[in-house]
Amino acid sequence: QVQLVESGGGLVQAGGSLRLSCAASGSIFRVNSMSWYRQAPGKARELVAGITNGGNTNYAESVKGRFTISRDNGKNTVYLQMDSLKPEDTAVYYCSAVIIERGTITPRTYWGQGTQVTVSS
Repeated sequence: QVQLVESGGGLVQAGGSLRLSCAASGSIFRVNSMSWYRQAPGKARELVAGITNGGNTNYAESVKGRFTISRDNGKNTVYLQMDSLKPEDTAVYYCSAVIIERGTITPRTYWGQGTQVTVSS
């Protein structure tokens, strides 16, 4: 089994910073891409940022220049550094990873449980 465990959410004032972490653990052969999504109340889940195992990144237009995604392949961990936070960044943030489990060849997508980020004005 594979688990993704997130940490680092919380309450911050507008203009502040937070750093989210997500660690994958379990019977892992390889972790491919890792991503962060978010879902605000009444809205659909949206991609915030993604990173391949080679380090290529992509970002939603709304967070470019403010958020930075990175990963530590040795720890199977992905990070999201969030700076210059705005009230509209308030959402539950979810980690996602495409992982091949040991003894299998088919990549599967796994999700974390979500962590709340609240930005006050």
